[in-house]
Amino acid sequence: MLIAAVILYLLVSIVIGLYAATRVNNSSDYVTTGRHLPFYITVATVFATWFGAETVLGISATFVRDGLSGIIADPFGAASALILFGLFFALPLYRMNLMTLGDFYRRRYGRSVEIITSIVITISYLGWVAAQISALGLVFSVLSHDAISREYGMLIGTGVVLLYTLYGGMWSVALTDFLQMSVIVVGLLYIAWAVGDMAGGVGVVVDHMSSHGKLELLPSGGFLEWVAFIAAFSTMALGSMPQQDVFQRVNSARNETGALWGTVTGGVGYFFFAFVPLFIAYSASVVAPELVAQQLAPGGDSQMILPRLVLEHMPIAAQVMFFGALLSAIMSTASGTLLAPSVTFSENVLRGFMPGMGDIRFLRMTRIVVVVFTVLVMVFALNSEASIYQMVEQAYSVTLAMAFAPLAFGLYWKRATNQGAIVAIVAGCVVWLALLLPMMGWVAAPESWIDLANTVPPQFFGLLASIGGMIVGSLLPQWIRNTPVALHDHARSHHDADHTHAMAAAQHTPRKP
Repeated sequence: MLIAAVILYLLVSIVIGLYAATRVNNSSDYVTTGRHLPFYITVATVFATWFGAETVLGISATFVRDGLSGIIADPFGAASALILFGLFFALPLYRMNLMTLGDFYRRRYGRSVEIITSIVITISYLGWVAAQISALGLVFSVLSHDAISREYGMLIGTGVVLLYTLYGGMWSVALTDFLQMSVIVVGLLYIAWAVGDMAGGVGVVVDHMSSHGKLELLPSGGFLEWVAFIAAFSTMALGSMPQQDVFQRVNSARNETGALWGTVTGGVGYFFFAFVPLFIAYSASVVAPELVAQQLAPGGDSQMILPRLVLEHMPIAAQVMFFGALLSAIMSTASGTLLAPSVTFSENVLRGFMPGMGDIRFLRMTRIVVVVFTVLVMVFALNSEASIYQMVEQAYSVTLAMAFAPLAFGLYWKRATNQGAIVAIVAGCVVWLALLLPMMGWVAAPESWIDLANTVPPQFFGLLASIGGMIVGSLLPQWIRNTPVALHDHARSHHDADHTHAMAAAQHTPRKP
């Protein structure tokens, strides 16, 4: 019954995704739904931005092992990113009527900065999407009792997500997100109620957390521990802001209210609901302590605590609800994160080398890039030994060090220049790699240097260098001039046409052909 329910759910998702494809008539529809998403779907799709494999499997496993202090990046940093983006970035970017976030870098600084930041943003998605694909493989392996290997499970799950994302674009992402978020909320709340009852009540589980030090959030060490704490938070809170999937959801809203408050509401909802799978996973410490000990021991996999708890200790109805919610979380995140980097690379890297490309050809090229990027992510996921949580956290290191400062200063500092952005990117990259490569053992360095990188994430020092580079590079004499480039017409044409039509209807005057 469980396998049949999962197969049926996958088929329903495909049907909805392919139905959404009927709404795609041009690249604007494919990338931003032509800015037609109502408020409630905007909230659902923003909520789905982060609620994926890392929330259900990665964060919950990390919490069982390390407590709140181990998950400062997500959900604390991730939720803060959505809320801060909504409050400070959504409206300025929405009013610019862009197609991608890379368009902002082109309009504000020029083609060089656009290409560099767009490539950086695209690369950052490798780990993020790989985490979702890895989780899909894990789910199918668990459901089949290892009859389907993780590798084949990755292929099956990725094929389903690719199918509807390839044709429906952001429309498919949005409509399937709404369905999948509904399943997640209902499914996980039911599981939380059931497992809490098995454990003797919510109070029993919370008391167990407290007595084992799992509710201690703030660091108890010295200065470096506090810096490391802030750095871990910043990696997600700031590093995930210059990302196409966040911007794409905001930019698809029907109006400014949806763009701002839909994002903030989705972020707040994500923060509070992210604790539901944490509660479920930790309940295993009360319901099945031997399971937790086995998975936390050497050779075990802490990511399996939650799935094993449901499979071995809960009735079939609860299993259907849980795995439906889990697949929903993974697929909703995977679809958006496959589309976002593909659109960025097509629009902000390839398109510039193909002048005069029409909208239909651009749409075809974007779909080809979606397929190519999916293959690259599959290769990365199959060869990565990092956990789901680690892959997600690593994904935002590069954007924190290289892309955040040009975005924030470009919006809020009038004196920010093309030269400042280039210096920021170079300085952030150099400092980040100077600490990262020795830490990974790829180059030799003083032991004190390596110890510092192991204590404080290297990307935090990259962020500081990037901010300094932005300020210094912008204030110095400008040897590299600003070279802003006009946006491609297709980024605005369909929205402008809708606006013109609405104005004409309001005035009861015929539109010019």
